[in-house]
Amino acid sequence: MDNSSMSEIPAARRDADVANVRRAPKYSVFAGLGAAVGILAALILSTVFDGSGEASPFTKVMYSPSQAFGFIMLWCVPAGVLLGMLVALVLDWTIGRRTREVRVAHEQVDEA
Repeated sequence: MDNSSMSEIPAARRDADVANVRRAPKYSVFAGLGAAVGILAALILSTVFDGSGEASPFTKVMYSPSQAFGFIMLWCVPAGVLLGMLVALVLDWTIGRRTREVRVAHEQVDEA
């Protein structure tokens, strides 16, 4: 082989280390599920308690059932997201304690 073909092949280096791996919940999934539970709770609350048949004592305005659902949803969705995040945090604390060691190979390629 001549030197021109050797310069085209990159030099590779491998190192091996030990790393700790743990499982962690996906917080966005728990937040989305909490929001869905909040919407469901708002839907149930707005259909079970029909308070939209009379005018509000504070504003003297009569709200439609869809407006009442929207107002209830303003409270239930953030509460559902908060509860979902708390569940994820508790799972992270309990499941996150269990770690395992794995062998990790680092590979570095230097272009010549």
